[in-house]
Amino acid sequence: MMLLYQVCIWVVIWIDDSSVVQFIGKIFIAVVSFIAALGFLLYGGRLFFMLRRFPIESKGRRKKLHEVGSVTAICFTCFLIRCFVVVLSAFDVDASLDVLDHPILNLIYYMLVEILPSALVLYILRKLPPKRISAQYHPIR
Repeated sequence: MMLLYQVCIWVVIWIDDSSVVQFIGKIFIAVVSFIAALGFLLYGGRLFFMLRRFPIESKGRRKKLHEVGSVTAICFTCFLIRCFVVVLSAFDVDASLDVLDHPILNLIYYMLVEILPSALVLYILRKLPPKRISAQYHPIR
């Protein structure tokens, strides 16, 4: 549904490139980013506190607490930074995110809110769980 709204905003911007429609589009992206940040904080925080209530002897408890807390903090921070930057660009014409003539600013922005958080999450979650072997399947020897 959100994607449909965004596509409609893009179509209206393509047809009539007015500053009001661009403002609405930026505020829409900021609101979606803020809702995503709150979602990560709410559900990641709930999962973190739920894991803290497990017995200390639980296998892998400390590792999972670290994973959940780190991913929650990274994603929350990423979406919150994006929200603030998009709101700033909506209200300040000089702080536009369309900095095609300044590739260094583009690199810094996307490195901070896209590439670095993605790389950190991939690094934190790099280990896959071991494969379960079915009790019915026995390898040929």
